[in-house]
Order: sequence, then C-alpha cells, then structure tokens
Amino acid sequence: MQTILNDDRLLSRSEVHSYFGLTQRFLEVSAVRGDGPPMVKIGRSVRYRVGDLRAWIESCRVDTASGVAAR
Repeated sequence: MQTILNDDRLLSRSEVHSYFGLTQRFLEVSAVRGDGPPMVKIGRSVRYRVGDLRAWIESCRVDTASGVAAR
C-alpha cells in the first residue's frame, strides 16, 4: 500500500529515508556542504518538507541522452 504525502508535511531524516530512499548520512553530509534538499530547523530538530524534497529530486534529474542535468 502506497502512502500519499501532502507537499507541506514535514518529515524527519528517518522518514525521508523510508519514503524517498535518501540515507540519513547523505542528508547530514549534504546539509553541512549545503548541496542537499532544503531543510527546516525547529529547535534542534531537522525536518524536510515533502514538496521541497520532490522539487530537489527533480532538479537532480539527468537527461540520459545528453548526460546534462535537466535544470
């Protein structure tokens, strides 16, 4: 059964891993480098908006014919 996620829902790093397959370690490292998906900090908590994740993943898409990012 597939869960439908609202674009405004906030996910923890473990939930991002469950729904989108991005590892928690990748999210931690990319946050430090500044090249990962946008995140929301609420106190000590880090959350990711579903709509931002979808947009970021789409921006990373590469056209296989040209090998160029589809940005």
